[in-house]
Amino acid sequence: MPLWILGSSNFGAMLAAELGLPYAFASHFAPDLLIPALQIYRSRFKPSEQLDRPYAMVGVNIIAAGSDDEARRLATTQQMSFTNIFRGARGLSRPPIDDIESYWSPAEKAQAMSMLARSIVGSPDTVRSGIDALVAETGADELMIVSDVYDHAARLRSFELIASAANIA
Repeated sequence: MPLWILGSSNFGAMLAAELGLPYAFASHFAPDLLIPALQIYRSRFKPSEQLDRPYAMVGVNIIAAGSDDEARRLATTQQMSFTNIFRGARGLSRPPIDDIESYWSPAEKAQAMSMLARSIVGSPDTVRSGIDALVAETGADELMIVSDVYDHAARLRSFELIASAANIA
């Protein structure tokens, strides 16, 4: 089984490059450093016994549903989770709500949306476009997908729609 480096900072990128290992970046909660980390990893990569060229995986939040509106509603679960982290109130996921604006303050919204900036949320067409754009921008060899949906059946459906949109079904 190959060894990977998972990181959310430039340090992980430097370590993976130095050791010649595949690198997975956690942009599903640290989106601001994604591009700089990938640039560092690729520019400093040293081939190893395990890997002869850089190989990068990008972690991304993707929530898919039948429509953009329904996907945005499902995404409120994750938005509340991030808000609760800032409040020091970690806990179990909460059911989606119709009005996320009533849940968070403007400062909490800004913090949460900053951490969720690379999320792809929407219908299959929206998801397909988002994945295509992310892969084009990052050159990712693989994606690690987080689909934080409260309801189990809706979460499974989200993954099915994502797989179909990405042509990996």
